[in-house]
Amino acid sequence: MFDHVSLQCDDLDASRRFYETLLAPIGITVVMEFGDVLALGGPDGAPKFWLGKQTTGGTQREIHIAFTAPNRATVDTVHRTARDLGAEILHEPKEWPEYHPGYYAVFVRDPDGNNVEAVSHS
Repeated sequence: MFDHVSLQCDDLDASRRFYETLLAPIGITVVMEFGDVLALGGPDGAPKFWLGKQTTGGTQREIHIAFTAPNRATVDTVHRTARDLGAEILHEPKEWPEYHPGYYAVFVRDPDGNNVEAVSHS
């Protein structure tokens, strides 16, 4: 459904470190950068998740973004990585049958207070 998503960050360097580390188990890395903007993508190298310095002023509103993990073990690895980063864990990894059978996810906060999820549908 989405071609790409972009977030504005208060501290781009902190957000870069957070997302590069958190999403490494899923195979997501920085694939493009220029100026105060960078993009992360998967093995195909397509820039899908963009980070940039906040430019619109005011207080940011929380967003929720979910990244697909290939299996439950990867969701658990993302959880451990978030904990190692000192990120707030919103919901420990577990199955969420109210979404659908097999929906297994962890939810954490990024440096800007956004709700970041890693989910496996297996």
